Amino acid sequence: MLESSGLYYPNRIARHFFTAMEDVMGRNGLNALLSLADLEKYSDHPPANTMERGFDFAAMAALNHALEEMYGARGGRAIALRIGRAWVAQGLKGFGAMKGIADPAFRALPLDQRVQLGMVALATTFTQFSDQHSRLEESGPTDRAYRFIVEPSPMAWGRTADRPVCHALVGALQETLRWASNGYEFHAYETSCRAGSGDTDRCVFVVNKRPMGQL
Repeated sequence: MLESSGLYYPNRIARHFFTAMEDVMGRNGLNALLSLADLEKYSDHPPANTMERGFDFAAMAALNHALEEMYGARGGRAIALRIGRAWVAQGLKGFGAMKGIADPAFRALPLDQRVQLGMVALATTFTQFSDQHSRLEESGPTDRAYRFIVEPSPMAWGRTADRPVCHALVGALQETLRWASNGYEFHAYETSCRAGSGDTDRCVFVVNKRPMGQL
């Protein structure tokens, strides 16, 4: 039995994560993952389609740890990135501030504004609807990257590792940026992870301000 963190995603956001996992891994792969994570109860009954904060961060961490157990560190990272991207594409687009990215007025903004506001929308959505408090740190005009701060990250909750482990959140950032920019790809990566530091709840992600190929 997993020890509760006392911190939660709303069931609907977790449900979209399950949909993303099944899309990337298939039903059999998802069931194997749930068994490995000691979360078999969700095999036939995924999180409810409600906004109640009911999906524990400890369960999210267990899922992401099980991905690395199934596929190895490198393979698990690749799968988690794909899941994070599908999570945004198939679900998070419909939440709160994220809906505004589809507005024609947003699409008419310059690219740099869409990039910045897209990440602000993602941070606002997580902070508003879950216990994952997120924010975008704006840097000076000469700095070539943003810092996306998460306190705390469900992916790293209760984990210890010698490397960053919040790969699904990196994927979510990448897909948000691709959507906000009308198809550009951006380099995003985690530089500081709660699982590695142990002395802070902060996980820090760096996102280049310009798309790949335009740096």
